[in-house]
Amino acid sequence: MADLSSIWYGVGFIVALVGLAGSFLPVIPGPLMSWSGILILQLATPVPVNYYILSITLIVSIALMIADYVIPYLSSKKYGGSKYGGIGASLGLIIGIFVPFPLAILICAFLGAFIGEMLYKPDHRQAYKAAIGSFLGVIATDLLKFLISLAFLIIMIYQVVAY
Repeated sequence: MADLSSIWYGVGFIVALVGLAGSFLPVIPGPLMSWSGILILQLATPVPVNYYILSITLIVSIALMIADYVIPYLSSKKYGGSKYGGIGASLGLIIGIFVPFPLAILICAFLGAFIGEMLYKPDHRQAYKAAIGSFLGVIATDLLKFLISLAFLIIMIYQVVAY
C-alpha cells in the first residue's frame, strides 16, 4: 500500500503539471495552479512548510495573473495603439477564454485590438500595428507564465529531493 505522503506528492505534482499546461490554455490559471501544487506539497506531506517560498510564489502568481491582462494592453499601446485598441485587446483576451477552439485567446486579443482601433480611427495600417502589439504581448505573457510554472515545478522537485 502506498504511503499517504507519496499520494500527496503525486497529487501536488499533477496539479503543478496541469498548471504548466495552463500557461497556454486560457481556461486554466497556469502559475496559480502550479502554486497550488506547491501548497499541496507543503501542507500535506512531511516536507517542512516553508512560508517564505509559499508567500513569494503566491505573490508572483497573483502578479502574473494581473500581468496577463495588462501586458497585452501596454504592448498594443507601445505599437501605437490607442486606449480603444488596448481595451479591445483586453476584451478579446476575456472573450478568448470562452471561445472553444485552439489559439482562441491569441486570435481574439488580436481581433479585439484591431476592432478597437478601427472604432477609434478607421486606419487599417495603424489598427494592424496595434493588433500585432497585442498579439506579441499575449505571446510574451504566455511564455512568462510557462517559465514561472516550470520554475515552480523545479522548486517542488528540489524540495522533495532535499527532504
